[in-house]
This record gives sequence, C-alpha cells and structure tokens, in this order.
Amino acid sequence: MLRRVLDQSGYTVVLLGSQIKEEAGFYGLKSAEKAYEIEKKYKTSPDYIFSSVYYNTRTDQFFDFYKNEIIRKDIEPTESSYALAAMERAGKVQCIVSNDVFELSQRAGCQNVINLRGSIYRNQCLHCGKEYSIDYIRKAKGVPLCEVCNSVIRPGVYLFGEMLDSRLMTKTAEEVEKADVLLMVGTDLDSETFQNYLKYFGGSKLVVIHEKEHYMDQNADIVFADQPKNVLPKLGY
Repeated sequence: MLRRVLDQSGYTVVLLGSQIKEEAGFYGLKSAEKAYEIEKKYKTSPDYIFSSVYYNTRTDQFFDFYKNEIIRKDIEPTESSYALAAMERAGKVQCIVSNDVFELSQRAGCQNVINLRGSIYRNQCLHCGKEYSIDYIRKAKGVPLCEVCNSVIRPGVYLFGEMLDSRLMTKTAEEVEKADVLLMVGTDLDSETFQNYLKYFGGSKLVVIHEKEHYMDQNADIVFADQPKNVLPKLGY
C-alpha cells in the first residue's frame, strides 16, 4: 500500500525524527534514560548543559560534555538511511527534513536534505570564519581554539534555547506545502520539532512510521507502528 502511494505521488517529503539516531545507537538528550544518566554524571540537566548559556559561561565544562557525550565516536547510518537514499535515487522522495546532527542521511547518499539542527561536522571560528573538522574538535585539549585568532570554535549545532535558522524553517514550510505525500519517519504527529510544519501540509496522504503507537496516529492516513529499519527497506527501491 505504501509503495503504491509513493509511486502515485508527484512530490514526497520526509520528516526524519530521533528514532533514526536511536537505530544507530545514539539516544537523544531528552530521552528519559539519557537525561537521568547525564544529570547523575554531570550534576545538571541536559537542557542546561547543552544550552547556549552553558556554552558561553562554562565553556570548559561544555566541551568536556560535548566531546564525551555527543561526538566521542561516529555513529553510522542504518538500513533506514540507505533505504531513503535508494528512494531518493528512484525519484520517490524529493526532500528530507531532519533533526539529526550526525548527517546520517547525507552519509548514506541522500542529496536533498535540510538539517534543521545543524551538523557536528561543520564547526567554525565565529571571529575569523575559519572552518574546522570534527577530528580537530575531538583532539583538542580542553576548549578547541582557532589556529588563526585563538578564539573559541563554535560547534555547528543548534543548542537548546537557540532559534533555528529562519531560512531553513521557511524552506521546510515550503517543502511541506508542496508535498503530495508527507512521510514522517521515526517521529510522531506530536513532535516538538515538526508539529508546527504540519499546518502547511495539504497533500493527499500523511504517513507515519514510528516504533510505538501514539494517540495522534488517528490523524494520519497510514501508520506503521514499527522501527523504520523494518519498514523502509521492504519497499524495494
């Protein structure tokens, strides 16, 4: 049924949620288990420690957390990301909007991706503009400093409490508005990241693929209560 819907769609947009990262082995800072673990280890909440206020006022502690909890090791794309890349190559997906900072979709081969929350791979000195790799951040002793002007390097991710890039938000709304089919993968209709964009959707089919049933599933046309990696590869693109 889903393959038929995608084959008939003239424009399909994917909203990619946190379960994609969980499939790859990374659990979000707001998940109950991870939040408890962080608070126990660092004596503060993840909402605060991963915020712009903490970054600006406790820079040493921020980077200790960032290097050990966010970027310590690479997480690799799973079957879900590779299936989305195959769907894109087959012309069945025109745009992917993701809240993933690990670029799992791009690393699996997807081309037209909007990363709403930035990327761990794009780091920059805000003073002189020099860009730095993730390996430079990892290997820095303490706070990573710019080789040119000795300023603190800014990770290329949006921290809690920061406004997202208005251009990316506008682009996302425009893509959702163009969609015949909106495919929500690894997230639900009550998503903190995506729920505000749903009002722009006026297409024919709203499809949700997420692991656990949700009370708002009734508002979707098709629902798969399963892990995306168990659904997307079976489409066979």
